[in-house]
Amino acid sequence: MAPRLVKALAWTAAACVAYGVFVESRSFKVRRVRLDILPPGSPSLRVLHLSDAHLLARQRSKLRFISALAGLEPDLVVNTGDNLAQADALDPLMTSLGRLLDAPGVFVFGSNDYTGPKPLNPLGYLVGDTGGDGVHTDREALPTDELRDAFVSRGWHDLNGHRATIDVRGVKLEFRGTDDAHLGLDDYSTVAGPASSDAAVSIGVTHAPYRRVLDAMTDDGVELIFAGHTHGGQVCVPGWGALVTNCDLPTEQAKGASVHSTANGSSWLHVSAGFGTSPYAPYRFACPPEVTLLTLHAVSNG
Repeated sequence: MAPRLVKALAWTAAACVAYGVFVESRSFKVRRVRLDILPPGSPSLRVLHLSDAHLLARQRSKLRFISALAGLEPDLVVNTGDNLAQADALDPLMTSLGRLLDAPGVFVFGSNDYTGPKPLNPLGYLVGDTGGDGVHTDREALPTDELRDAFVSRGWHDLNGHRATIDVRGVKLEFRGTDDAHLGLDDYSTVAGPASSDAAVSIGVTHAPYRRVLDAMTDDGVELIFAGHTHGGQVCVPGWGALVTNCDLPTEQAKGASVHSTANGSSWLHVSAGFGTSPYAPYRFACPPEVTLLTLHAVSNG
């Protein structure tokens, strides 16, 4: 290969990395999605889906973005985990959430609600799933119990292996959730069972969208599933999309709303691309950091 071409490719690669680190990783966005899923006659509900903040206490632009989200006036907040990247970020996170904590909310945890990240070879994600078996013992412990207590004390429901029912603007919503499947902490049997017949919508919440969890929820009649973890691929190819999901979810479902189907039925699936990164891989490309405001509408009588 000609030296001039090699030099040009090197400069292009360096420019892409610099853009991913200093521009796109801080270009926070709000994705808006509409789903017609509520029973006829129901009021519309605004659901804010947060995931994968991976917050460091020093990340002022991210904290300002979180603080501004209360202006979206959601009726419900769904948090699918990986909130922290260091223990010192807990207080800044809770402060920046502000009025969002006054809204009804539900949450599950990801691996980075238990332990902090550590340096990994990013090429490892191209080889396969980097999941493990249990909470990592070779990483910094995060204030998991304090995080849980902080959410619960404000009225948010812990769905890590639990079910809950919440009335939101007169609409009865049934929830079930699992702990992080990426760490093998999911035990669906603790929340298994048919969807409630008197709930307007049955909703599943999990951090990592492994198909074993999605299949079980769908088979039980769950109509809408929220997940995060994938970062939308984090580094995507323009016009192509995600290269990896870091789980067994197909790459075409790495972010946004799609339909998950089994032999017994189908569910809406919403996967958040998240609005953070590991501090050891602080870049995104063709996949800006985002949260999602889903508006749930009533199904037409027609």
